[in-house]
Amino acid sequence: MNEGDARAAAEAAARISYGRLLSHLVRTTRDIAAAEDALSDAFASALRIWPDQGVPRRPEAWLLTAARRAAGHVRRHQGVRDAAAPALEQVYDAMQSRTPSEFPDERLKLMFVCAHPAIDEAIRTPLMLQTILGLDAARIARAFLVEAPAMSQRLVRAKAKIRDTGIAFEVPEASALDDRLEDVLAAIYAAYTLGWDEVPGEEPAGEPLTGEAIFLSRLVVRLLPGAAEAKGLLALMLASAARAAARRDPDGAYVPLKDQDVRLWNGAFIAEAEACLRAAAMMGRPGRFQTEAAIQSLHNQSVMLGEVPAEALLTLYDVLVRQWPSIGAAVARAVAYGAHRGAEAGLARLGEIPAERITSYQPYWAARFHLLKSAGQLKEAAEACARATSLTRDPALAAFLSARLGKPG
Repeated sequence: MNEGDARAAAEAAARISYGRLLSHLVRTTRDIAAAEDALSDAFASALRIWPDQGVPRRPEAWLLTAARRAAGHVRRHQGVRDAAAPALEQVYDAMQSRTPSEFPDERLKLMFVCAHPAIDEAIRTPLMLQTILGLDAARIARAFLVEAPAMSQRLVRAKAKIRDTGIAFEVPEASALDDRLEDVLAAIYAAYTLGWDEVPGEEPAGEPLTGEAIFLSRLVVRLLPGAAEAKGLLALMLASAARAAARRDPDGAYVPLKDQDVRLWNGAFIAEAEACLRAAAMMGRPGRFQTEAAIQSLHNQSVMLGEVPAEALLTLYDVLVRQWPSIGAAVARAVAYGAHRGAEAGLARLGEIPAERITSYQPYWAARFHLLKSAGQLKEAAEACARATSLTRDPALAAFLSARLGKPG
């Protein structure tokens, strides 16, 4: 077997089983960092050994064996070292064949574990993104608008605190799931937005994060069918993901929403999103994700039908910013006001955002460029365009912004 085939097999195992293997290791080590290190060593061993010896029949069991050995949990088997692998394979088989618990996925189970109330609320979502979904600190930092070293330090401190304080890595009782749901949904959505913002051609190998997030969201809906916000999040992501194929033209150029070819949209996703949104609304428990999903639904309808329900859209944005404020929501609201109440109204809404929050936030500068240009303030618009272009990692989006600068209107 060549090195490429071995690497592909290891990547597949990581994509499919990383969360499950880590969950099993954490239960025994009680130490996230140690479990991650052990699993990392196991994958490194696989990349050294598999090209020569071939991919084992049960790659996940092999990795579990190697990780357990790296973590030092097979010392009691030193006299019967050769018996360790079969014994651990039996453990793995038991994991696979046991009667399923209420959790439909090991990664989802570990996410609820990481939402433990003793863990600092601000670090729960980043911890899930790194521990369960395997994202590095730099990518996580982008989602939280902080520098990568700062995020890395926060994660290291959080793992050390978990280890030192002995926080129990136990699956919460069913009655505690609702209390932890908000953090789990936030992590799933953060993963989705990171995947959505990836530059084409630069995505890591394996299942795109957007697909992983939608998969996990469907599992949460199945686990907690009475949770309106879980349905709202699924509706939000599906309504957005439905447009994925139309975001670029055949040459890879960026296509804004209003110019997209709706024939390229995923009709099944849109139908599922609308069904989820209706089901959530009938529960009578409004929330952030339901509100955002309703906004995306109206945006989709406006393109498909050519009619913009302006008042309903602005009302939803007002509710979102008032009850669940975020910089992203505030910028989107300003753009909507600019489109339906005039550029000056949009600029006024942008002016309400604290200056310290927008220094490196690319969507703010893109929105400011658009609104200033519409208002005829061309010098200021050019400055905002330059700032927006400098902050984007996507060459196609940078080219789109630069091209618009030279267009009238």
